[in-house]
Amino acid sequence: MARFDDVYCGLLGEILERGREVENRTGVNTVKIPAAHFQLDVSEEFPILTTKQVFIRQAVLEMLWFYQAQSNDVRWLRERNVHIWNEWEIDENGYWNAVQMVPDSSGKLVKTEVHRFFGKEWAHTIGTAYGWIVKKFGLTQSLIDKLKNARSDRRMVMSLWQNDYLETAVLPSCVWSSEWDVTDGKLNAWVHQRSCDVPLGLPFNVTQYAVLMRMLAQVTGLEPGTMDWSIKDAHIYVNQLDGIREQLRRYSEKGGYPAPTLWLNPEIDDFFKFDNSAECRDVKLINYQHMGKISFPIAQ
Repeated sequence: MARFDDVYCGLLGEILERGREVENRTGVNTVKIPAAHFQLDVSEEFPILTTKQVFIRQAVLEMLWFYQAQSNDVRWLRERNVHIWNEWEIDENGYWNAVQMVPDSSGKLVKTEVHRFFGKEWAHTIGTAYGWIVKKFGLTQSLIDKLKNARSDRRMVMSLWQNDYLETAVLPSCVWSSEWDVTDGKLNAWVHQRSCDVPLGLPFNVTQYAVLMRMLAQVTGLEPGTMDWSIKDAHIYVNQLDGIREQLRRYSEKGGYPAPTLWLNPEIDDFFKFDNSAECRDVKLINYQHMGKISFPIAQ
């Protein structure tokens, strides 16, 4: 059985057992716990859920959008048939529109139509977030250089949380920081997430950072190691609870399947040469067995 299914379903159970229902800006309440942490060994097995289907192509392309293309343009994803950022795209007139819960004069959350103006120059983007930050600060290139030339460096950090650019981002980064080190020839990471939609976001995020680790290790002559994951505000939206109960039912009845094997094109020795076309040709899952898709609604 894939260990990530054990870890993940254990977290779901903990949220259902200990969580508290709270309001938030989306207007859909969440059941939350204040924090969570787990560790996965990427050298032992590739972490992807088997109790539900995770779409590896979309996960990898989103990660490459951030760290390889270093783009904030949603059209880049849409051209590759990836639509997970459509709801946060600034329109052609420079506005981002949504219905959210906004504090009134007394501090009470009130459902409000939000029309944020960013300017036409930001049309079709998500503003100053994610890939825009990566490009501005050269985060990927700096990390790769240190992994090749300064492996004992204790400052190998990629931070997507930059205070100067929060107000001009549609959605400030949820997975906002990763720290890296090399120990005994293995590349290890600690990933921080300020807010976690556990049903929708976490399976994607863990899988894509494991792919990133494997890619970085390959192009810098290292082996993959451990990935620690820390979460502040781990939550399930109340309209996701039925889907979560279905996933936990699958887990209790069948446990899960063995973890698949991740194949990366061994000829690639430059992170920026991994194929980022719609086909994502340099990444494949071998023997991926899963129990089928579970659909969860998105909350803005």
